[in-house]
Amino acid sequence: MTPTLHTERLLLEPYTPEDEEGFVALFQDTRVSRWMGDGPASEAAVRALFGRIFTKVYAQDLFDVWAVRRDGHLVGHAEIKPTDVVAGHEIIYALAPTAWGSGLGTELAEAVIAHGFDTLGLTEVHATVAAPNKASLTLLSRIGFEHIRDIEEDDGSTTLVLVRRSQTTVTSPPRSAGHR
Repeated sequence: MTPTLHTERLLLEPYTPEDEEGFVALFQDTRVSRWMGDGPASEAAVRALFGRIFTKVYAQDLFDVWAVRRDGHLVGHAEIKPTDVVAGHEIIYALAPTAWGSGLGTELAEAVIAHGFDTLGLTEVHATVAAPNKASLTLLSRIGFEHIRDIEEDDGSTTLVLVRRSQTTVTSPPRSAGHR
């Protein structure tokens, strides 16, 4: 069951049926949806996606999906889920444009990553980001993600695969004394 997470300014909690209109508004905003999945989708497709969160994801406890709230208002969406693209777990996050530019994206991503490392016991967390999505790439780089490969999509676009390893993961042997 998706747990509730708290940050300094955000509350991440499971969706409720009353969140449907806010979810649809978030995913219908082309400034947001252009970076999500296959891009903008019809209202009917977004409503079907919202329904699957309850009938499939929550019902079968497949992975964690959160409504992101600030001051009681739905301002975003977040997930951490297994994916075949990286043979591991990836984070997905989106914020409404009204929440952009105030550090909430960093706060949100860090909360989901911490959940992956501390609660799920992951040693690394991935993100897949469209190459033109400079805001997300900058945010993820700033919080320790590294680019590991590119995926050339069928439409000719490029998706970057990034990884952040947990602090407890040793990625190289310690240097011996006397070497700088």
